[in-house]
Amino acid sequence: MDASAGRGADAPPPLVTLPDGTVKQVSPLTGTVVWTVPGRAHRFGVPSLDRRPVPPDDGAHCAFCPRRYRETPPEKARVVRDAGGAWRTVEHLPEAELDATVAEFRRFPNLFEIVSADYWRLNHGHVPAPEARARAEAYVAEPGGRAHVLAVMRRRAAAQGVTDDDWARAGEEHWLERAVDLFSGTHDVLVARRHFADGAAWDDELAGSGTLTPDEHRRYVELAVGTMADLYRAQPHARYVAAFQNWLRPAGASFDHLHKQLVAIDEHGPRTERVLARLATRPGIFNDVVDHAVDHGLVVAENEHAVAVAAVGHRYPSLEVYSRSRAHAPWEHDAEEVAAVADLLHALHAATGVTVPTNEEWHHRPPDVPARVGPMPWHVVLKWRVSTLAGFEGSTKINVNTLAPAVLREMVVERLASLRDAGAVAGVRVGDECARRHGTLRYAG
Repeated sequence: MDASAGRGADAPPPLVTLPDGTVKQVSPLTGTVVWTVPGRAHRFGVPSLDRRPVPPDDGAHCAFCPRRYRETPPEKARVVRDAGGAWRTVEHLPEAELDATVAEFRRFPNLFEIVSADYWRLNHGHVPAPEARARAEAYVAEPGGRAHVLAVMRRRAAAQGVTDDDWARAGEEHWLERAVDLFSGTHDVLVARRHFADGAAWDDELAGSGTLTPDEHRRYVELAVGTMADLYRAQPHARYVAAFQNWLRPAGASFDHLHKQLVAIDEHGPRTERVLARLATRPGIFNDVVDHAVDHGLVVAENEHAVAVAAVGHRYPSLEVYSRSRAHAPWEHDAEEVAAVADLLHALHAATGVTVPTNEEWHHRPPDVPARVGPMPWHVVLKWRVSTLAGFEGSTKINVNTLAPAVLREMVVERLASLRDAGAVAGVRVGDECARRHGTLRYAG
């Protein structure tokens, strides 16, 4: 069956190529309108012309680096690897033990939260859990922990306009009373160990998602999945936990150091609401999206539990990974299913390269929406931030995307095949090796 069969008589086709080569796209999920105009594509992902040798201060290049652990708030967890190669997660380390192990990945509160503890306290009457308060009290009971917390809170207060005199007049005990906010907040950062890739000679040879090993990337995604579930548990007023990764400053990153963010919010957000509205009339819309990719030769790669496609209807050239699990929420997936999504996502990052600014955006069905109302598989969008929105987009709401999905697909498939042959990514099926089958997403309807 043609994937367009369930689209509806009045819905525009997702992808149309005009005689002059212009490609017009409409996202089936959000309605976003995109044109790809011949001649407006440009090169991207090339080495910087002003690249410099890697500076010698290994492990201390930015506040996310291993030798600067105390410039970030107290950790909630870290993932370490033992001498024998075994992975384990260590939670709530005291300050005195921060340097006892090397954190391959760290989870800690965002110092400058999008949704603060005050937001939940004042708007929802939220009271920190006794466990969070006990962790805060234990941490600051040690001299090193007290100094760490005060230094972090001083930085936050300074950013909010608190002067040195204001800080001194209030006194340390006043500020320590707010220390629980660092242990009960629900905007977390997940940071990888490396700033530069192993063996890097130049400062644009950064350590990104694609430079991790496939096994390392699996652990990173596992940490994000566990964090998402934990934030839902920790904040009963949360209706959605947004998970995303900004890579490089043009994509919104504060540091050119690999990190993800997860933020609990008290609404679904317009994008999710638009998708839920479409699901009300087209419950199988996600299978329609992947079937459309199959019919138009846009499948990039796949494995048993996930599929990656060149996406239609995004403002920026975008790739999507869809889980084939019957489960909806990431934390409901088994280990193999999470690993499958992680492997495809890692492969797409590796094919993209570290010099391309990207946003990685996770999407899932909100827990307060029953599956029968909004059947939605876990899926991840990887956007290449290689163009700048301007007046044309603002006035017409027609977005000019510099790479058509078919061109993007061919670029990525070519790179992926080489990476797989070199053993740099997991053994996924690439391009025309993928099965041309409809209905491969198995999420519950």
